[in-house]
Amino acid sequence: MNRYSLVLMAVLAVSVSGCANMSSGEQRTLSGAGIGAAGGALIGGLATGRPLRGAAIGAAAGAVGGYLYDRHEKSEGR
Repeated sequence: MNRYSLVLMAVLAVSVSGCANMSSGEQRTLSGAGIGAAGGALIGGLATGRPLRGAAIGAAAGAVGGYLYDRHEKSEGR
């Protein structure tokens, strides 16, 4: 459980760090990575007992998802 707490603290630290000077694409990518890391850590910890591996996979998937969502929003003109 100690690793899970460390991952959660890292995700929270990244999520509250200065995002004011970021573009909307950067913000969406970072948000996706943070949400993916938290979800991946939770699922990885519960399913396999390896929250760090789950967090890494979740962060990568979330970052890609956030980036693709941003591209979709920009193509829609929003």
